[in-house]
Amino acid sequence: MSESGLRAAVSDLAGALVPLSAREVQRDIDSRLARVPNRLNEYGFDGYGMSPEFLRRSTLPSVLLYRYYFRVETFDIDRLPEGRVLVIANHAGQLPFDGMMLNTALLLEAEPPRVARAMGEYWIPRLPGVSVAAARGGALVGTPENCVHMLENGECVVVFPEGAGGMSKLYKDRYVLQRFGLGFMRLALETRTPIVPVGIVGSEEQQPGLANLKGVARALGIPAAPITLGFPWLGPLGMLPMPVKYRFYFGEPMHFEGEAGEDDEAIEVRVEQVKGAIDGLLKRGLRERTGVFR
Repeated sequence: MSESGLRAAVSDLAGALVPLSAREVQRDIDSRLARVPNRLNEYGFDGYGMSPEFLRRSTLPSVLLYRYYFRVETFDIDRLPEGRVLVIANHAGQLPFDGMMLNTALLLEAEPPRVARAMGEYWIPRLPGVSVAAARGGALVGTPENCVHMLENGECVVVFPEGAGGMSKLYKDRYVLQRFGLGFMRLALETRTPIVPVGIVGSEEQQPGLANLKGVARALGIPAAPITLGFPWLGPLGMLPMPVKYRFYFGEPMHFEGEAGEDDEAIEVRVEQVKGAIDGLLKRGLRERTGVFR
């Protein structure tokens, strides 16, 4: 048997061993990715390092988590406009499963399907192997230059303006929005991009934080050093999220006029409008849900 024939046989055998449900999910992923417009170079990457083939191979675990672990529901995702858009959401949960699930929702539920361009924290490139995987999956470090370039090229950019302060908030502060950065509003004004607010209900309970050792975090050069119900008592396993039910509430697109270089006070007024919209979506979600796990 030739080498190519052997590879084909191994591939067929591996496919046969994959459960039917997983194969059906993979076919769904392939179908959705095929409908995402991409401008690829001869090596199969776009201008930012994203690889559809990498997404095709790596998205299955996210989709399985989305459908069977977090059992995600989306509401009003049809409000998402085509073309460039800033998706602005609350952030929580110690580890960014909320970002992973939001990106998955945009691929599986939006029409047309969108590959979300996540703007990561500055420390992501410092993690061995993570920076390359993030780029191949469509994420970049959230510098203003990266964001402007993506928006001007019609991308869907996801921003969590609470940053690490939101992700590491304590359980007693769940669903209390932390201070929003102003950068996303300056981007929206500079590029004339609509903003779609999203309220994420569920992530705030996935890994309840009891304390945040800020001094330890500063000494280690990391954004947070959380003490949770499971960590550090159970080691790395203690950071895994509980199987809470996620709900995404999409708001109406918001359009803002003005100049990106206005003073902070003027930008803050507009940011508070977005923050208020997300707060309203969170309140709706908390009213409508019947429990944390269902």
